[in-house]
Amino acid sequence: MSEIKTRFRTINGLSIRYAESDGPRDVEALLLSPWPESLYAFDATWPKLAEHARLIAVDLPGFGHSELREDLLSPKAMGEFVVRVADEFGLAAPHVVGPDIGTAASLFAAAAHPGRFRSVTVGSGGAAVPLRLGGVLEEWVLAEDLAPYRAMEPKDVVTTAINAIEGYELPRDVREDYLAAYWDQRFADQMPYVRAYPAELPILGDLLPTITTPVQIIAGAKDPVVPVVNAEYLHERLTGSRLTVLDAGHFVWEEDAPGYAKAVTDWWRAN
Repeated sequence: MSEIKTRFRTINGLSIRYAESDGPRDVEALLLSPWPESLYAFDATWPKLAEHARLIAVDLPGFGHSELREDLLSPKAMGEFVVRVADEFGLAAPHVVGPDIGTAASLFAAAAHPGRFRSVTVGSGGAAVPLRLGGVLEEWVLAEDLAPYRAMEPKDVVTTAINAIEGYELPRDVREDYLAAYWDQRFADQMPYVRAYPAELPILGDLLPTITTPVQIIAGAKDPVVPVVNAEYLHERLTGSRLTVLDAGHFVWEEDAPGYAKAVTDWWRAN
């Protein structure tokens, strides 16, 4: 069974699912759920990360098992909510770990709130301008009509995505949690977040050189949906950033959990 134990908390009027560790209180970290998974994406790295920090993991609003609100379904708006979450949990200067959809949101937050975070770790999320995405993610971002996606069984979409995880067998309770997060039109309702990439990533690109928060980018060398060029794009524009490329695919936090945890905790110690 997972060491992650979830609860719910109302933040800005929304029911947000979160989990908290019993790690050291002198270092704090805020972990943001990737898509189409949930905060249980950190199950494989949780014990190691918890040795180094007090962890607060959240399902971002509209994702995992947290309540959705349409006005938050864009990276810039979500970035402001990430700051709100840190405030609500009394995290004075946390390290932020925001893979996948958390990448752009975390960087928007860091740009708008200098000094709010001790450091940021991102990666496996769309960033490059012009867009450099692949596979189904590119289709989701550029599709002219969402009707075909609303007609699909959302759990089938999620099953296809998580079945692409290589070299790591999801624990049954984690897989069930991922699937339970998607019902009715839930998946299609989340798609506006990534469909905001064409409009918002150019804005973020202009902000990257202004970010003073230390940033580490972790990418999978074999990521078919968010090619490593996205990580390289960030690294070139973020002053003093660190780029870590692991021999893994998109779900690098699970496919190479030891490598991911080591990269994160080494970064925390250095910052």
